[in-house]
Amino acid sequence: MGSVASLARGEEGAVDAGRTVFGKVVACFQAFVMVRCMCEGGLATGGLESDQMLLDAVKVLDLLNEVNNEVDCLPHEEFYNASIMEGINLKDEYPKWKSNSGSSILDFPFLLDAATKGDILRIESMITMRRELQDSFFRALFIGVNSPYLHLEVRREAVVRDAISQLASRSPNDLKKQLRVTFVGEEGIDEGGIQKEFFQLIVQDVFNPDHGMFEVNSESRLYWFTREFPEDAQVYEEYNLIGKLLGLALYNNVTLPIPFPLALFKLLLSKNLVVHDLFDLDPALHRGLETLLNLTPPDLDVALDDWTFDVVSRGKSICLLGEQARGTQVTSENRRDFVERYAQFRMVGSVRDAVAALKDGFDAVVGGDALRLLRPRELRELMVGCEELDFVALEKNAQYDGGWDKDSLAVKAFWEVVHSFSEQEKRALLVFATGSDRVPVGGLGKLPFIVVRNGPDSERLPSSHTCYNVLLLNEYSSKEKLESKLRAAVEHARCGFFLL
Repeated sequence: MGSVASLARGEEGAVDAGRTVFGKVVACFQAFVMVRCMCEGGLATGGLESDQMLLDAVKVLDLLNEVNNEVDCLPHEEFYNASIMEGINLKDEYPKWKSNSGSSILDFPFLLDAATKGDILRIESMITMRRELQDSFFRALFIGVNSPYLHLEVRREAVVRDAISQLASRSPNDLKKQLRVTFVGEEGIDEGGIQKEFFQLIVQDVFNPDHGMFEVNSESRLYWFTREFPEDAQVYEEYNLIGKLLGLALYNNVTLPIPFPLALFKLLLSKNLVVHDLFDLDPALHRGLETLLNLTPPDLDVALDDWTFDVVSRGKSICLLGEQARGTQVTSENRRDFVERYAQFRMVGSVRDAVAALKDGFDAVVGGDALRLLRPRELRELMVGCEELDFVALEKNAQYDGGWDKDSLAVKAFWEVVHSFSEQEKRALLVFATGSDRVPVGGLGKLPFIVVRNGPDSERLPSSHTCYNVLLLNEYSSKEKLESKLRAAVEHARCGFFLL
């Protein structure tokens, strides 16, 4: 592997040339895999084991991927293989992978993008939910009433408190059931739309500064565990239950606007953090530490005057090298060690118990094998969604009902109006029609979206069924009237259902 790594790095300053050559090697094997997948039978028919040449090429790509992970030469997206993702039969591959009965494409997850891995997570979740549903049925036969769902009944004004209180009393098996949410005093069956609203309210409350669980960095606008919370069992229990809520969102396929840095998703996957991860968490501190590494005498001597490995946390002095090394001076020789230790302390060490509590809660819900297929960035994409609003892709993927199709005049007028919206207005439309402004992994082209004719021209405003991503439109007499009604509906809509 050493010679391959040298090729990736480049020799004697020829780093760019080395990367170019390494990229061409990867592209060559990717092309070969694509050709083998297109051969008669293909991947979907017999899997990897039916084509030894394909299996050998994938193993070489596996080696190249390990090298790339070490030297960070190419974006990991360069290892995604479209032919593999198009040809794979996940319903066959997942049980083969779980049972270790032969070579499976899932043994080589670097070939699969976040959307495909999201499908694998959903398969695992559906199997687990089905098993819990069957167990609930049999327990009900022999023990008595036993709900097949994880049912949370919450008050809007106390959504976090009620959710945390109810989750605290649920068993590990209950957390694996399909989630159903009810708002106290409100009618409605949760087919997905109420869940979305529930989680959005949770996020608003949890990241409220008054809640005190997380603190925001004014520059990056991202949140991290507050270092000033009181150290007691109840606080750590709340972090644990917040982890369960994050796990439930992923388990039930709900994306959330959670403003965490990549570091959190690394920790959820049990990955080690590096100094660069501090950049999103605290950009100013990261720049200061990088400056310290780059200083030369005499500026370095001035900067390090009276610096030691001792730091203050919660009003207590702590030595980053251990209590036996108190007072150790930071020098030119050990400054890199200081930077690495201090960055780790800032990100994890000072909030270690809170991080552990949140991760334990998350793992209690989604601790399955499929999770380890993900890279941190892919997990973030699955949990947070995409940022890009590609409404052209949404239009291309949209379906129609009630007598309309893509060529109907009213449909064409609708899309002309939508494409004229600002980004903020487009996000508001998504909330109105789907219950969330989060874009699913893979983009808006992956979002089921249905536009339904809701009758002839009328003074009624458009309405929606957020559970099913259905937008109901009357066949308004003009494009101008359609725009006016649609803007009014979006402006007055609140999260959840908007039925008139």
